[in-house]
Amino acid sequence: MSRMQSVVDVNVLFLNEHGECLFLQRANTGFRDGQYSLVAGHLEPGESIEECAIRESKEEAGVTIAPGTLEFKLVMRRDSDQNRISFFLACREWDGVIANTEPHKCSGFVWAKPEHPPTPVVDYIAAALAQIREGVMLADFKP
Repeated sequence: MSRMQSVVDVNVLFLNEHGECLFLQRANTGFRDGQYSLVAGHLEPGESIEECAIRESKEEAGVTIAPGTLEFKLVMRRDSDQNRISFFLACREWDGVIANTEPHKCSGFVWAKPEHPPTPVVDYIAAALAQIREGVMLADFKP
């Protein structure tokens, strides 16, 4: 029996003063294009979970997050082509103006209440948001 390699990704829930979350619409990636997701990316070798969130936020949304300001919300193991471990962190403060800095991979941003995400939303993102609302911090997702 061979072991399936795990892939770790980090998702950032940008939350504004109106209780809305930032969603991005995927485009030209070959994965869930047209669906809404969060600022996110894969953990690089030697990188911490926090460092990944900070890096991806700068790359995808053009903003700087200070270390120590992210709030852990959820870790989710999910089935896909690989065994995935997804971390979800909330961000309530950042420096700079949120902007789509990767228009070749994202067709735009939308602010929406996390309990009413824009549609269509990526299935595991919807499941994660529901788990976070219920106060769950450790979850499994099977599509």
